[in-house]
Formats: sequence, structure tokens, C-alpha cells
Amino acid sequence: MLRMMMIVALTTAPGLTRAEPTTGARLAATCAACHGTAGNTQGSTLPRLAGQSQQTLSATLHAFKTGQRESTIMTQIAKGYTDEQLELLAAYFAAQKSGGRP
Repeated sequence: MLRMMMIVALTTAPGLTRAEPTTGARLAATCAACHGTAGNTQGSTLPRLAGQSQQTLSATLHAFKTGQRESTIMTQIAKGYTDEQLELLAAYFAAQKSGGRP
């Protein structure tokens, strides 16, 4: 009984449980191959997403989705997301700290 109580106490104690990733973080995981972990692109070939304004990111993602902004890959990728998901992505990347020079 004491053992069970200790297990319950430890697994419910604040700060000891693992936080679930947000929906934005889960969606952003698909962007990591090209834009780096948390949007911190290595090198200067692709834009760094981390730390850009949410408004700019949102506008860019929606422009890719509607075809107003052309791209070989991003136009196709953006079409696979709902408008709500694009907003979650923009919010996630805007909240990330930029890892230095783009």
C-alpha cells in the first residue's frame, strides 16, 4: 500500500511529469527536416522560422497555401494543412528563440 501511494505521489507531483508537446509543436516536427529543430535552420539556404513574427509566418504560410507565393515544395505542403493548423504553426515558430544568424 505504501509503495502504491509513493508511486501515485511521484507521478502526480508538479514538475515531475513529462509535458505533452503542443499541437503546434507536433505539427512543426514535420518541418524539421528542412527548417531545423524548432525552426532554427542551419546554414542560409532556407529561411529560419524561429523568432519570426507570428503575423509574418501566418501570412507566408497562407500565401503558399493559396498559391499567391510560389514554391516548388512549400505550396504543396501548405495545401495539406487547415487554416487553423497553419495558425498553430505560425504561433509555435514565433514563440521559438532564434538560434543565431540565419
